[in-house]
Amino acid sequence: MNIVIMQGQTLLAATCIVVACSVHSAVCANPFADFFEVIQLTADYAEICYDSVRTYFAETCHDRWIHNNLTGLSNHLNKKLFGQHLALDAVTNHIQRHIQSAEPARALVLSFHGSIGTGKSYVSRIVAEHLYRKGMESQFVHLISMASEFPLEEKVQDFKDQLRAYIESTIADCPRSLFIFDEMNKMPPGIIDTIRPYLESYNKLRGVNYRRAIYIFLSNTAGNGIAEYAYQHWWKGYPREDIKLADVREIIIRTAISTKNELWHGELMDRRLIEFIPFLPLEKSHVMKCVKDNMATSGHKVTDEKVESIVKAISFWPKSEQVFAVFGCK
Repeated sequence: MNIVIMQGQTLLAATCIVVACSVHSAVCANPFADFFEVIQLTADYAEICYDSVRTYFAETCHDRWIHNNLTGLSNHLNKKLFGQHLALDAVTNHIQRHIQSAEPARALVLSFHGSIGTGKSYVSRIVAEHLYRKGMESQFVHLISMASEFPLEEKVQDFKDQLRAYIESTIADCPRSLFIFDEMNKMPPGIIDTIRPYLESYNKLRGVNYRRAIYIFLSNTAGNGIAEYAYQHWWKGYPREDIKLADVREIIIRTAISTKNELWHGELMDRRLIEFIPFLPLEKSHVMKCVKDNMATSGHKVTDEKVESIVKAISFWPKSEQVFAVFGCK
């Protein structure tokens, strides 16, 4: 029995030496080194193997799962986002610059503004799908609905504390996190103050680097002003593509300041911590493209007759001209 045990120990030691030798060359030079040192080296190697396997099969905050497919993002937006030349260029450029910077100056904050159905949620989903392998299902993509998460103004302080703790713990786990705040126009006053410290140009805040995170705000604020501007532009006979980002951005800022809504905050605007991105109202031609794309994606046969019958059931404004869809592509 003792001979069998000794043979087993010898085999174990030999195995440990072979494995440890592949990790630490010093063991090869002296294979009769201290046995416990060999065991420690083998344990270290096993831990490395475990981490490698875990990273492969379980989502982690590494490049395998956060793949930052910028080419795919640009191509997808070009093919699938209809009538939004301002949003297409701005989203692509801002995300590309932020992702490609090894040390961004601050967190990226994109604020999408426009009427319902113009593509704000759609674009945020496309962004998530091309930055994270699991898309919106990724544990590093966080969708927060302001209407459902923070419904009572009298509990603002509690909400602030919850949101602060949530952001800090999330980014501590993965600095490359994406936060999507839906229905920002329903955010109770004061909540934005909680988010602000994580948007500014701190090297580190309480030992954590917050500058690699991305925030996307979705809001209907200034939707009517943007739609009116687009209508006046159309009525004067100007091409839609001539609308400039700077002109429509001013409409968003004026609306935010005049109403002192969820995004009104002097420092946020003065220091350009937020990039405001307008979504224009969709014309009938854009809605038709949306319908065709949705039918094709759903596996339905696309015919002009079917498309026209669907579009006829959609409401457009003004009633006399029937130019823009009331609910966009909804």
